[in-house]
Amino acid sequence: MGAVTKVLRSGWLTGGAEVQAFEKALSLYCSGRTVRTMASATAALEIALRLAGIGPGDAVLTTPLTWVATANVILAVGARPVFVDVCRSTRLIDVNAAAKCQDAAVRAIIPVDLAGLPVNRATLYTLAAARGWRVVEDAAQSLGASWDSIPVGSVGDFVAFSFQATKNVTAGEGGALVLPEDIDPGLCERWRLQGVVRDSDGGYDADVPGLKANLGDIAAAIGRIQLGKLEQITQHRKKLARIYFEYLPSNFGLELPVMDFQNANWHLFQVLLPPELDRGWFIRAMRDIGVGIGVHYPAVHLTTLYRRLGYAPGDFPIAEMIGRQTVSLPMFNAITEGDILHVCDAIKKVLSQRKFL
Repeated sequence: MGAVTKVLRSGWLTGGAEVQAFEKALSLYCSGRTVRTMASATAALEIALRLAGIGPGDAVLTTPLTWVATANVILAVGARPVFVDVCRSTRLIDVNAAAKCQDAAVRAIIPVDLAGLPVNRATLYTLAAARGWRVVEDAAQSLGASWDSIPVGSVGDFVAFSFQATKNVTAGEGGALVLPEDIDPGLCERWRLQGVVRDSDGGYDADVPGLKANLGDIAAAIGRIQLGKLEQITQHRKKLARIYFEYLPSNFGLELPVMDFQNANWHLFQVLLPPELDRGWFIRAMRDIGVGIGVHYPAVHLTTLYRRLGYAPGDFPIAEMIGRQTVSLPMFNAITEGDILHVCDAIKKVLSQRKFL
């Protein structure tokens, strides 16, 4: 609250000292790499593609099991999304399947760290280097996660983070883009704010058709304070995930996520319901006893927008199955260990009365 009050009293609500301080803190976390804040992770992904030179005539590989924004930004730059199915165990893009892609128009790949579980960076970057692809990591959910003991964002190509309200570290809204060394930070800043370069005499020039994607100082102040609590937040979520693994019922056909406490930040705790169970009924039954359940996510290629592009049911069967059966159990910074035990008890109660399709 003190940091926000300071911003309000300063009279400088955007592009000021707090934005610079937040970017500096993020850079420090990312091993000194250049970081620029954004209005959202969606904006960060789009700007990354533009900085990578992706546009009309190009194709970009990504997963169909993600928030629709991951694919929408590909369309936004005039490129063509090419989906690759996911691995059932991790629910992440199948990099080995991506390696079989023969589409000569592919120039980039957007892996998604769904639920805060990182894609295998070693396999991913080996493939990208062999094919000459740019990598735009959709790390919206994986701040605080790591691969091979290296924090996500510390190495690699482009990396996009989110500070939206439900994320482990939140600014209320917002995002950030970690830049590779071959990208001019000034060009990133121009894409972030209408392509504008201001003159000393008060005029300006614009050399790219930029977005309105800058982060305000109030959000930056909140994000900077929350970032300082990242380790505490991550450890708390790991503790909660361990309780789920220990106390969720094992006799009702639930399929639990990969038990990865070395790499994952446990942004979400997702389980797959038995295929014969009516998911809508389960969600309503849990809500009736005071437990909210989410769905992250239906398969993107089955939405109306992407069906119009030629995608159809059956194209990516694993992603479709997960999209039908997945539910996200309560997992947020303020939840307690006792709350998780209550959720587990509620699931046992509801599943004992389960309704089949």
